[in-house]
Amino acid sequence: MDITAGTIVLTLFWGVAVGCVYMLLASGLNIIFGVMKLVNFAHGQLLMIGAYITWVISIWSGLNAYEAIAVSMVLVAFLGVGVERLTFRRVLGGEKLNEIFVSLGLIYIFENVALLLWGDQSQRINSPFSGLSLVLPSFSITYDRVIAIAVSGVILVAFGFLIYRTKIGLAMRATSQRNMTATLMGINTERVYMITFALGSAMAAAAGGLYGIIFSFNSQSGAMMTIIAFAIIILGGLGSIRGAIVGGLLYGIAEQMAALFLGGTWSSAVAFALLIAVLIIRPNGLFGQKGEQND
Repeated sequence: MDITAGTIVLTLFWGVAVGCVYMLLASGLNIIFGVMKLVNFAHGQLLMIGAYITWVISIWSGLNAYEAIAVSMVLVAFLGVGVERLTFRRVLGGEKLNEIFVSLGLIYIFENVALLLWGDQSQRINSPFSGLSLVLPSFSITYDRVIAIAVSGVILVAFGFLIYRTKIGLAMRATSQRNMTATLMGINTERVYMITFALGSAMAAAAGGLYGIIFSFNSQSGAMMTIIAFAIIILGGLGSIRGAIVGGLLYGIAEQMAALFLGGTWSSAVAFALLIAVLIIRPNGLFGQKGEQND
């Protein structure tokens, strides 16, 4: 294949668009880990559920795909509240093995419920901009990928405002640093945990909606996305939102560039090779810090 400069630039755009989906997913997982110190292996399944809910709402309600994503974020946030209160709250603070087994159990529950409700056929969310492209001098890129970048940016700005400019954000940051001290200072840490999990779930749903517009998906789509999300937060640094953003973009670009130069079968291998290389040089990730303070 003759690879031109335009093809490389287009692939970079693709990588950024896919990376934006990844960074939304990883940011949601990272905020849950950062505040709750909870390892949730079912986070990718929340993306899958968000994609399906967006797909259903866009078909049944007449809303376009991007409006449906907003509704999906709210619904999956409530689902996250239920999951946190009924499952993780019972085991949080105990043995990490209990948390892992709860999240593994949730994987099978979510996947089988999705299979029961929506079948095993792959689906794709129909966007009002399907088939339309932004034509530039050397290449063209679909509007949906451009919008994915823009929507991700808006969500992350709103997320940053919530974390750094609101009282609940201050409570979340305090709890993430020292949860016992936060409790003694009058912060309701159980409420903070519930809101944190809801926020992380909503971000996973947004990532799912955008993913379902760009790619086809099915009930098994969450498994690989969970692996990618964990790879990104390890690459960027556990608990670092900045790391999740940079890591998601790097992973998406590396994946797409590998597919261009080496073929699609190499995309994940090269991306994980990048992860390994970074960890050899910086064992705590790009923005990770040595040690964590938590009571």
